[in-house]
Amino acid sequence: MRVLITGITGFAGSHLADYILAEYPEVQVSGIMRWRSRMENVLHIKDKVNLVEADLKDIVSLKKALAEIKPDRIFHLAAQSFVPASWVCPAETFAINSIGQINLFEAVLDLGLKPRIQIAGSSEEYGLVHPDEVPMKETNPLRPLSPYAVSKVGQDMLGYQYYKSYGMHVIRTRGFNHTGPRRGDVFICSNFAKQIVEIEKEKREPVMYVGNLEAKRDFTDVRDTVRAYWLSLEKGEAGDVYNIGTGKAYAMKEMLDMLLSLSRAEVEVKVDPKRLRPSDVQILLSDSTKFRQLTGWEPKIEFKQSLKDLLDFWRERI
Repeated sequence: MRVLITGITGFAGSHLADYILAEYPEVQVSGIMRWRSRMENVLHIKDKVNLVEADLKDIVSLKKALAEIKPDRIFHLAAQSFVPASWVCPAETFAINSIGQINLFEAVLDLGLKPRIQIAGSSEEYGLVHPDEVPMKETNPLRPLSPYAVSKVGQDMLGYQYYKSYGMHVIRTRGFNHTGPRRGDVFICSNFAKQIVEIEKEKREPVMYVGNLEAKRDFTDVRDTVRAYWLSLEKGEAGDVYNIGTGKAYAMKEMLDMLLSLSRAEVEVKVDPKRLRPSDVQILLSDSTKFRQLTGWEPKIEFKQSLKDLLDFWRERI
């Protein structure tokens, strides 16, 4: 079997490659990368995977990559995935996420390939959620509250449309927040962990800068998330959509307190107005019953362990 991971050099993409190499050594793993892609997440596996240069915004490069790889499965993880950046660069976010996916699909069609394709959507698609809609099921209305979220709704609906229009074997997943080692330092758990480690090592003053600590999020360890991605193409129904999450939400203050309990650092917490969003989703809490009943998937790694591993990740690098 030949597998292609878009976004293989990123957070989830590199963990998915790790999972496949460990659990399915007979699978040929390829990934597309841009000439400016940061490589630190895949240096440990660069000799075990096939890295091909291509860009989602350039269909010519995508067709060349797909013609070379001829994938049986595609895990489409590449995206502009940082919500605050989408407020600053909304058009670029759409170009990468929505238009980039169209280019990927059109390249698959033009080459006559028949892969199974997983589209990594986001719980941010749900956006404004009313109290009686928690936890969120796949049938919940989509009311996106950021340009990023709208772009992911576009990816989601394009997946459904290409399935209906062309019979493409597309599975849509709506992953709730995921974290763990290698998470970029712009994302909240990793950002807090990095600040704590810098304070531990006396590289900054003992002050933690935070945004909205009241928002609640459902966090899954990335290693559990990528296992779910694999199962989605093993057992998922073409055209269908599945939530992936733990079913437990933590307020950001709870997450911060948990991180601090894993450290000896004594800190002062200050709100940084620059970390507050124009509009924020107050709670994201998954009902992943549909996916669990279909696949038997269950999260295995406790949130506190994910945070400990994230702290250790930064302790090794700072």
